[in-house]
Amino acid sequence: MDAREPKGVFLDALAKVLIRCFLMGLAIQFLWFILFLVVGEWAYGIHSGWFELTRRDFDLMNYYGMALLKIGIFTFFLIPYLSIRLVLLSNRRGG
Repeated sequence: MDAREPKGVFLDALAKVLIRCFLMGLAIQFLWFILFLVVGEWAYGIHSGWFELTRRDFDLMNYYGMALLKIGIFTFFLIPYLSIRLVLLSNRRGG
């Protein structure tokens, strides 16, 4: 499959979208981490007023949330991107 074929063009465009989504997901993850470090006490104060949360519970919720986001980013964006790139590479080589 040549990159000029409709299927190749579609897969190439899809791969570009996936890598951009992956990078934006990492940027969101980084922003979450920075905000957690900078305004974590303030956010804990607000949320502990609404819910009965200990500081440990609040930290664990953020840690698990960041872990779940990272797993989702890798699963839904990076792995499909790499798979598409491998298919396009093998098809360009004639495999």
